[in-house]
Amino acid sequence: MRIDIITVLPEMLESPLGCSILKRAVDKGLAQIVVHNLRDYTTNKHRKVDDYPFGGEAGMVMQVEPVDRCIAALKAERDYDEVIFTAPDGETFNQRMANSLSMLDNIIILCGHYKGVDYRIREHLVTREISIGDYVLTGGELPAAIITDAIVRLLPGAIGDEQSALTDSFQDNLLEPPIYTRPAEYNGWRVPDILLSGHEARIAEWKHQQALERTRRLRPDLLQD
Repeated sequence: MRIDIITVLPEMLESPLGCSILKRAVDKGLAQIVVHNLRDYTTNKHRKVDDYPFGGEAGMVMQVEPVDRCIAALKAERDYDEVIFTAPDGETFNQRMANSLSMLDNIIILCGHYKGVDYRIREHLVTREISIGDYVLTGGELPAAIITDAIVRLLPGAIGDEQSALTDSFQDNLLEPPIYTRPAEYNGWRVPDILLSGHEARIAEWKHQQALERTRRLRPDLLQD
């Protein structure tokens, strides 16, 4: 899988994309993550990518030309399944979406910045708009890193124990059940006896019931989907 990220602040992505599971997936050849500096696709000597909005609004707006030039250059090299724009008013990112995106071959993620982007970018160049929540950030770099992390960790071989990803919260619209490790008792706090019983069927049923209980209590909306 290849993920191309377009940004005006590539340095913001260096740390999150170069650690842990993402780094291991890249080192194994499971994923290719390429960050592109949008300023490299400008035609002005100051490498400017924004301008004042028409109509007198406050703030600056990302221009359509450098974004179009960058996407066109990438598309000249390969086909892309999705061109994603990170926007606070996009569809809310969730595990089901991550599962679907992890099945694709090539995607582009465009990081928004400033006041926003020239709407022609959203009308003609983007195929999908994704939000990580109902709030506004300085730019789309952190959402792009989150989306990339959620996708890449699902690729076969990215995680040592592939079953681990299948039992994460939000798979099957359930939160994870409580999990424990050694010691079995600490400071008078005991691990539930069922987990120490060795009875796999009863443990599986306990975990399922606990997942249902936590979901009903903390995220009842997930059970309505």
